[in-house]
Amino acid sequence: MVRRGRRTSQTPRRALKDTRVVVVMSGGGAKSAAHVGSMKALEELGLKPAHFVGTSMGAVVAACFASGLTYDDVLRRVTALTRSDVARPSPSLLLGPFAESLLSEGPLRRTIAQLVPAREFADLRIPLTVTAVDIDSGDLEIFGSGGRDHVPVRDALYASTALPVYYPPAEIGDRRYVDGGLRSVLPLDIAYQLEPDMVVAISVGPSFYADVGKNGAGLSPMLRAHDRSMRIMMAEQTEREIARWSDADVPLIVVEPYHRQQATFDVAGAIGYLEEGYRATMRAFTDTGRSGLPKRTSD
Repeated sequence: MVRRGRRTSQTPRRALKDTRVVVVMSGGGAKSAAHVGSMKALEELGLKPAHFVGTSMGAVVAACFASGLTYDDVLRRVTALTRSDVARPSPSLLLGPFAESLLSEGPLRRTIAQLVPAREFADLRIPLTVTAVDIDSGDLEIFGSGGRDHVPVRDALYASTALPVYYPPAEIGDRRYVDGGLRSVLPLDIAYQLEPDMVVAISVGPSFYADVGKNGAGLSPMLRAHDRSMRIMMAEQTEREIARWSDADVPLIVVEPYHRQQATFDVAGAIGYLEEGYRATMRAFTDTGRSGLPKRTSD
């Protein structure tokens, strides 16, 4: 059963504290700051995650909380970031069309290390499952709980965030990995396998319901085409995963903060995304009086 923006009737608020909750955090670049606000709302609702599943920057935020950091800890770390902490031009750009990537991996790796204190999955206080994609085979790879748990957390997180064209692949062993959003930007199928009583999925990734508008106007035509192609692919797979849940026997709460598209590196907007994540989560658990689904818009 799926409820977008509303609480299921099978899970009254007074019973939430006894519920095994799996929290899914989607990819979404800078918009993943919304996950931090969502965690504040869940805390106020008395919901303590039993397991996190994350993709891309959603996996990084999930790792922060799985490491034992408090909301205030994560708030300070996320809001202190600047664009240069995650996006600096790659020296390989001098090679023109033969460049490996547009951005260097070093700043992003250092930022992940500054955000996430845990070094090994065994050090986490709450189980975490991270997704990435093997760029050569196309297979979805699982790191952490339920998957390869001997890989350093920070390596797994970089692999999950290594969006092609922007960042070079992560090399782990003899394999190369890229952003998990290529296969599952909102990994609900993985969450279902964890035997939850409820799944709370925070979706801040590409969507068909947000107005692209003039976003990306400053990009080259080729890069703009790449980004819009990625948006279509990821939005479609998100809709498909949610639709598959309709026959499931586990309640699913889909939290969809209102946001604009193509804001991957809008680090300066972190506070706004965080606040909307909080509001959207509260709406999802308290707005039970409306029939049907909430209106899906963007700001």
